[in-house]
Amino acid sequence: MVSDETVVQTASEAAEGLIFDRIKQSDVKDVDVTVTFEEGILEVDVYVNAPNASRDEEKVANDAALAARAAVDDLFADAEESA
Repeated sequence: MVSDETVVQTASEAAEGLIFDRIKQSDVKDVDVTVTFEEGILEVDVYVNAPNASRDEEKVANDAALAARAAVDDLFADAEESA
């Protein structure tokens, strides 16, 4: 069984990892990753403000949210395989 805390942490780390993989930390003015997991429902909201970055902030934020969801899917798949 995967704890809610593990789900949230996994999603947050995946989102932040993707953001800082695509945009240098020094170019990021503000970033906010909000993850909730309640009653089996995952919600991920990502905001990136990097006005000097060469990447599209909105695309990076959307991709980070997708990466978070994919990481949680992998987490549950691994847990099922282990059971």
